[in-house]
Amino acid sequence: MAFIHKELAAGNWFVLPLAEQLGNIGSEISRARQAEGKDGERFQGARDRALDLFDLTLQDSRWKGRRWEIARAREVFCDALYGGKLYGSSLGDLQKYFDQFALAVRMRTQ
Repeated sequence: MAFIHKELAAGNWFVLPLAEQLGNIGSEISRARQAEGKDGERFQGARDRALDLFDLTLQDSRWKGRRWEIARAREVFCDALYGGKLYGSSLGDLQKYFDQFALAVRMRTQ
């Protein structure tokens, strides 16, 4: 599989705690939300990077027992990208969810 984040795919991603991985995914979701309806190229880039990070997280063997949760979060993200018709999801709601992981990481490092 060819990843956008080649350096992370080479191993750096697989040493990060799950909360940090999800916080990084949230950063891309935030970027997608900011560009939604305004800048198609930036939106597509953030979308692609978020999906790339989701896929890297799903390949992390440490989360074997949690892959269904991560895969469901990816599915809800895809739903939000296409108007939230299946789950009623939005990028704003997802950003709030994923921001909690970034906040948890920040609180641990202070």
